Amino acid sequence: MGWLGADRGRTAIGTADTGATRIGTGLTVLLAVACAVSVANVYYAQPLLGRMGVDLNLRAEHLGLVTTVTQLGYLIGLVAIVPIGDLVDRRLLIVAQALVAAAALVAVGLSGDTAVFFVAIAVMGLVSAVVQVIVAYAAVLSDPGRRGRVVGVVTGGVVIGILLARTVSGLIADLWGWRWVYFVSAVLMLTLAVTLGRLLPPDRIPKVRASYARLISSVVILTARDRVFRVRSLIGLLMFGGFGAVWGSMALPLAAAPWHLSSGWIGLFGAIGAVGVVGAARAGRLADRGLAQWVTGTALVLFSLSWAAIGAAPYSLILLAVGIVVLDLAGQALHVTNQHLIVQTDPAAAGQMIGGYMAYYSIGTGGGAIAATSLYGLAGWNAVSAFGAGLSMLALLIWAIDRLARRRSPDPASNHPPRTSPPAERQAIP
Repeated sequence: MGWLGADRGRTAIGTADTGATRIGTGLTVLLAVACAVSVANVYYAQPLLGRMGVDLNLRAEHLGLVTTVTQLGYLIGLVAIVPIGDLVDRRLLIVAQALVAAAALVAVGLSGDTAVFFVAIAVMGLVSAVVQVIVAYAAVLSDPGRRGRVVGVVTGGVVIGILLARTVSGLIADLWGWRWVYFVSAVLMLTLAVTLGRLLPPDRIPKVRASYARLISSVVILTARDRVFRVRSLIGLLMFGGFGAVWGSMALPLAAAPWHLSSGWIGLFGAIGAVGVVGAARAGRLADRGLAQWVTGTALVLFSLSWAAIGAAPYSLILLAVGIVVLDLAGQALHVTNQHLIVQTDPAAAGQMIGGYMAYYSIGTGGGAIAATSLYGLAGWNAVSAFGAGLSMLALLIWAIDRLARRRSPDPASNHPPRTSPPAERQAIP
C-alpha cells in the first residue's frame, strides 16, 4: 500500500464484505487537511469585519450578522446535510460540497450588494458542514481498533483550521484586500474537490434504511432514546459553551488596559491554542485502548481548572497562555473521546450521530460567546471566568452522575466493540 493508499480486503464494520476499503495513514492526513481548509471558511471573516463593513456599506451594529448568518448556515448543514451520508456514498457527498463551497466563495469575493453577500456566506456556511461528513467518513472507514486515533488526527485538522483561519485571513487581507481571502480559499476548495475525488475510496459501509425526514429529525430522537449520545452531547454542549466564552470575548480584556494589544497580537493566542491538536491525537489512541472514561474524567478536571489561569487575563498574559493551552488540550481530548464513543454505538448511523452532536456544538459555542460578552459588559472578566468554570464543573457533574448510574445499571455500549448486525438488519432509529 502506498502512503496515500487504502487497505483493501479487510472486513467492513458489521459486514462480511471482503471488498471493503480501509483508509491508511496518508489518507487520514489528507482528510485532516481537508477539514482544516473547509472549516477555515467559517472563521475567515472574524478579523475582516471592519473592512467588509466599509466596502459593503454595512453599519457597525450589523457587522455581527456576518458571523451569525455563517454560523446559522453551518448549523442547518449539520442537521440537513451531514445525515445524508448515512444514505449515500460519503465520498460523493464530500466532493459535491467542496465544489459548491468553491462557487460560494467566489460569489462572496465578487459580491458588491449586501443581499448577494449574505446569501453567498449563508451557502458557504451550509456546505462547510462537509467537515463533519469527512469526520464521519474517517470514522466508519477506519478499523475499530484505530478509530479513535484516526478521528483524533482528523479532528486535529479541524482545530488547526479554526485557530489559524483568523491569522491567515488577516495576512492575506493586509496584502491584497479581504476579497482575495475568499478567492484564494475558492482555489483551495476546488483543488481539494479534485484531489479527494481522485484519491478517496468509495464509502461501501452499509447504509441505514430510513426516510430523509427521519434522518434530519434524528437529533431529537437520539437525544431522547440513546443514552451515550445524550450524555456525550450534553457534555459537548457545556464544553463548547466554555470554548465560545473564552474565544468569543477574550479580545475584550486584551484590547483594554493594561495590555492594549492589537488584533494581530490577540490572534497569536489562537496559534497557542493549536497545541490542542496534541490532546486530540493522544486521546484517540487512549480511547482505542479502552480508556475513554479515564480520558473524559481527566479532561473535565483539567478543563475546569484551566479557568483559574484564564481568569488572570487582566493581570498576566503568561497565565492566560497557560490556561488556554490546558483548556484546548483538555477540550480537544474530550471532543475526540465524545465522537469515538458516539460512533462506536452504531457506525452505520455515524452521519446522524456526528451531525446531531455537532448541532449541540454550534448551540454551545454561540450561546457561550453571547453570554460571555454580555457578562463582560456587566461585571468584567471575573464574571466570564466564573461562567466558564461553572459550565465546566456542570459537565463534570453530568459525567460523574452517569458513571455512578452505569455502575448500578451497566450499559455495554460505551465499553464494548460496536454492534455488528448484518446489512439487512440495519435500521434507522425507530
